[in-house]
Amino acid sequence: MPTMPLLRWNRAIARVAAAVGVFAILSIGLAIALAQVAGDRGIAPTASSSDVDVRGIEVDVQADTGEEAREKGWREAQRKAWAQIDGPSVSDSQLARMVSAIVIDRERIGPKRYIATLGVIFDRQRAGRYLGGQARKRSSAPMLLMPVTESGGAYTVFEVRNPWQRAWAEYNPGTSRIDYVRPSGAGGDSLLLNYGQIGRRSRAWWRTVLDQYSAADVIVPIATLTHRYPGGPIDGTFTARYGPDSTYLDSFEMTADGPLELPAMLDQAVARLNTIFEQALVDGKLRPDPTLAIGSGDADPAIQRLIEIGRAIRARDAAVRASATTQSSSDPAPAATPTEAAPVVVSNFVVQFATPDAASFDAAIGAVRGTAGVRGTAVTSTAIGGTSVMSVSFGGDLDQLAAALRGRGFNVRQGANALAISR
Repeated sequence: MPTMPLLRWNRAIARVAAAVGVFAILSIGLAIALAQVAGDRGIAPTASSSDVDVRGIEVDVQADTGEEAREKGWREAQRKAWAQIDGPSVSDSQLARMVSAIVIDRERIGPKRYIATLGVIFDRQRAGRYLGGQARKRSSAPMLLMPVTESGGAYTVFEVRNPWQRAWAEYNPGTSRIDYVRPSGAGGDSLLLNYGQIGRRSRAWWRTVLDQYSAADVIVPIATLTHRYPGGPIDGTFTARYGPDSTYLDSFEMTADGPLELPAMLDQAVARLNTIFEQALVDGKLRPDPTLAIGSGDADPAIQRLIEIGRAIRARDAAVRASATTQSSSDPAPAATPTEAAPVVVSNFVVQFATPDAASFDAAIGAVRGTAGVRGTAVTSTAIGGTSVMSVSFGGDLDQLAAALRGRGFNVRQGANALAISR
């Protein structure tokens, strides 16, 4: 029949059209994904060294030629920077040998005049004997840096290049006690490290992100910039936060007279925030969150303490029983005395639990912690999409723990000193 070839032809056309449509959808999705990571997003951090970096030195000198004025301005900047770090009196030639670099922030060169804002970097090995010792050793764990900019109601981290990101990239943390892990913001950094990540509380997600950058915890300096009017003063509020719970440390305010003065204000803000983080480290606040140490194999200190208490209770019970046995053998008819309730023995059990996603991971840990008799939990192995393992401190035996977990709605399989639970 003539209609059969026509029907087959229409079906073939429909298949081709469907294939073309799927290809178009995939192409659009790929273009969107590439657009999220493409472009000039990253600002590579400057090298971190222990050299002494002094910024914001302003000079305004005159000479017979512009080149002579520039050399004279650089010598003056060296002397001002040396005085700023309380260096002793030295000659210009000695001072020149200690300078490893001159950083030009802004400069204007005229026929006989030189006006500039400069930075001077002194070599630590050469200047150390005049300044009294070597640089302080870092004492913090590696801290992932996520600089957040809030301006006009928008929150950005590495999505676009911004002055706050540049200020942290150009900061030299060589002499800081904070071990900064500074991403460049290129590639996938803008997808992983965004403002939405700061609002997450799941330790599993944070551990995944921190492992990508070999960091132990996160610090978040936030710059809120308010422009009074185009080209006018800029008010900045700077806040220091840290940890997966975005814990507040301190904040302060600064004002720049205009867009040209904004970089200098941000540089000063970075230095002040570093001081805040260092003080928090000294006060014992800035330390890695223990709940982020998943899979380290170390027992939680609270769990270890409970285990020690349980062992002490068992030893005391054994001593009481031995004393009662000795007394009964020497006195065949002791007077009846009321007995005290036996103390609860705290034991440690291994519990495996299915974790198909991060939400089930958090829900399982929360449910086990809320079970009656559970004194504490510590995650020893995390496998999102598989089976994770936790150590549970429980006031009772394994059968009682299994019954309590069944009462919480879990399906429980019991083994030798271990349980496997699922929903």
